[in-house]
Order: sequence, then C-alpha cells, then structure tokens
Amino acid sequence: MRFDIMTLFPDLVERVLGESIIGRAQKSGACTVRVFNIRDYSEDRRHRVDDTPFGGGKGMLLAAPPIYNCYRAVLADQLASGFDGRRHVVYLSPAGRVLNQSVAAELADRYDNLILLCGHYEGVDHRIIEELVDEEISLGDFVLTGGEIPACVLVDCVARLTEGVLSAAECYENESISSGMLEYPQYTRPVEYHGMRVPPVLLSGDHAKIDAWRQAESLALTRERRPDLLPPETATETETEKN
Repeated sequence: MRFDIMTLFPDLVERVLGESIIGRAQKSGACTVRVFNIRDYSEDRRHRVDDTPFGGGKGMLLAAPPIYNCYRAVLADQLASGFDGRRHVVYLSPAGRVLNQSVAAELADRYDNLILLCGHYEGVDHRIIEELVDEEISLGDFVLTGGEIPACVLVDCVARLTEGVLSAAECYENESISSGMLEYPQYTRPVEYHGMRVPPVLLSGDHAKIDAWRQAESLALTRERRPDLLPPETATETETEKN
C-alpha cells in the first residue's frame, strides 16, 4: 500500500508516521508513505497558497493551483517509481464519510494507493474537490485545525491492515472492533497489584476456559458500552436477561 500526503505541514506528518509500527513498515517495504508540501508547488513568488473566498466570509481558503500542481507532482513521482496501482484520492473533511474499521478495511481491500489531501484554514477551493477528489472522509462530528492529524489516523488505520505491517493477521482480526465486539480486559505481570489480582482463569492454562472467559467479557463490555455494535437478536437477548 502506498500513501501520498499533500499538506502544508510535512514535518508534522513525517514525524508521526516515521515512528513505531508504521515507521518500521516503511523501512521493511510493507508500505510506502510519501509526503508533499503544497507550498512547494505555489505559482506565487512568495509561495502563497491561500486567498480570500469570493462572496466574502471569514478566513482563507487553500487555492486550487498549488493543490493541483502538487497532485500532478504526486502522479509524476508515482510514474518515476514504477507505481501503477489502484488509486483513490481522499480529502480529509468534516463533511465526509465517518471513518471506522469497516471503512478502513474497504480502503485497504479496494485500493493500492491513497492520495490524501490535508485541508487548512477554511478548507479548499471547491473546484479541487470536484476535479480531483474521489471521496471525503471525516474522523467524526468535530472540527480540527487541519487535516494532518486525520490523515495520520487514516494511514495508521489502513496500513495496519496491509500484509506485512503487523506480525500476523491475528493481531488485528481478534482485537477490539475488528471482531465485531470490544476487546476483553488484558493483564500482565505482576499477578497482584495494589490489591487487585489477575482473574484466576487466565492463570489456569486451560485455553478453552480462557477463550470462553474472553468471549464472555467481550460480550458483556460491548453490551454495556457499545450495544450498537451487536446484532439486533443479541441486543434483544440482553434486554431479556435484564428482565
């Protein structure tokens, strides 16, 4: 999987994605992350990338020319590297489809390349969205100062579903949300800490009992905190049990 990120703050993005699992995945070749500074593609001699919106209003908009030029540079870089995969352009925006695990899995399965546009100020000239963007994606019903953090979240979420990024598919298939339920509580040494002990079943060595305990804990936690993740029949059973 290749990720191309168009941003005004490349250092921020590179710093976040150059660490930990995603950083190691880049070094191993499991995924590629390329970051492009939109300002480098401004046609203004002062490298200006924003302007006031027509019709008035507060704030500034990212202008179309530097973004379009940056996009062309992304395509040229892909061509030079021999990349020719399934491409998808995403604008990180509060108006977009809300990112969740299903969306991440869909993107990881359908595409070989995500080109991510990070907005700033009051957004971007709408003609960029009409001409270049395939989809808008949001992290939720709140507003951030820019698209860099959402872009990093999206890369992390999708990249870890790519073969070779994690040590095994089991690492993400059985974890919270991916399995359809919240993850069960987990413990490590010491056995007792501040008067709290690890549940005895986890020390029993009986894997069948451990699996059953984990399943029951996941179900109970999901019923309590995220019943919306459960199928209707399970929710109905929950109400029956309560009564």
